[in-house]
Amino acid sequence: MDSVEKGATTSVSNPRGRPSRGRPPKLQRNSRGGQGRGVEKPPHLAALILARGGSKGIPLKNIKHLAGVPLIGWVLRAALDSGVFQSVWVSTDHEEIENVAKQFGAQVHRRSSEVSKDSSTSLDAIIEFLNYHNEVDIIGNIQATSPCLHPADLQKVADMIREEGYDSVFSVVRRHQFRWSEIQKGVREVTEPLNLNPAKRPRRQDWDGELYENGSFYFAKRHLIEMGYLQGGKMAYYEMRAEHSVDIDVDIDWPIAEQRVLRYGYFGKEKLKEIKLLVCNIDGCLTNGHIYVSGDQKEMISYDVKDAIGISLLKKSGIEVRLISERACSKQTLSALKLDCKMEVNISDKLAVVDEWRKEMGLCWKEVAYLGNEVSDEECLKKAGLSGVPADACSTAQKAVGYICKCNGGRGAIREFAEHIFLLVEKVNNSCQK
Repeated sequence: MDSVEKGATTSVSNPRGRPSRGRPPKLQRNSRGGQGRGVEKPPHLAALILARGGSKGIPLKNIKHLAGVPLIGWVLRAALDSGVFQSVWVSTDHEEIENVAKQFGAQVHRRSSEVSKDSSTSLDAIIEFLNYHNEVDIIGNIQATSPCLHPADLQKVADMIREEGYDSVFSVVRRHQFRWSEIQKGVREVTEPLNLNPAKRPRRQDWDGELYENGSFYFAKRHLIEMGYLQGGKMAYYEMRAEHSVDIDVDIDWPIAEQRVLRYGYFGKEKLKEIKLLVCNIDGCLTNGHIYVSGDQKEMISYDVKDAIGISLLKKSGIEVRLISERACSKQTLSALKLDCKMEVNISDKLAVVDEWRKEMGLCWKEVAYLGNEVSDEECLKKAGLSGVPADACSTAQKAVGYICKCNGGRGAIREFAEHIFLLVEKVNNSCQK
């Protein structure tokens, strides 16, 4: 089982009953143990994201879109781009989560119902995974609810385990919070300071604060986990930056989390570039795809004023906006919208037209944003530096993009995508000033 295809699934279904919870059988590892000849292999470090389908708070929270990306997608992107894992896995009991995991390039372990209960612990699910993967020596258990995780953090922790010999490393964040004892009627009627002297309250800059687990990740060697521990042996913490320490489970609500992710999240290996051109599909993005025909056979369409405002704001900020359609739309009807945008209709090859526009403006693809919703938009969506689709776009288009709007086509998707562009432009400008 040393090699598993990308996107493969392992199942825990077992006709003989429940998988053993004891120490799984060891594979012969001559190349690692020195019993055979050949070059010694590095220990197999596997990333494991636990993503159960059931959630008491938010249904299917692990794949709910956060800033246009499924929540689990943020940590999968960081894990895969870190380059330190021999394999990246998602352990789940839900088909939709499995599909999203594979879409991002992870392998999937279909966990059993025994470790998918509300009462099941993370350790239960990790031990079950190890019972089916004897090739794994070290587990990097990454929480799906930590969307601001960056590859650099994972790279440093991998070095601590492999090079410095730690048996377990977990993430922490530094907080400057004064703690007080809890008042309990009949037991303790007054509160007492736990980590300060009220008579000599330190200033924030004069106090180092305290370290708290933030739950972002727990790395541990196999032998430790088999003994029932995620933390133990030669143990160390890894301190994460406060702005990267976001836990959707306990920390902040969804809208605030989106703002944090857009500002501090990891968006991929290539550096973001400032967007200079937005190309938007007409049918299904600017409009809702409905066509109305009058009694005298004139074509009529509807659009959302919010989207017109979004286009106007983009243009005022210096971003060119152009419209495109594979349908022979009436340019006269579109002109009546008074959007003042260059447009091309009846286009069979959208990619060729957008590429021509890009060259005309002297731009690279990273400076182009594209909002589409159909199969015919797929290649443009894949090429563009920033791509998006309305919430009701076809599945092919959704799989090709980095941002899925909450709004439907013709119902505010352009305005929403414009706000996303503005936030990323701000992110680019902030990074340039550092």
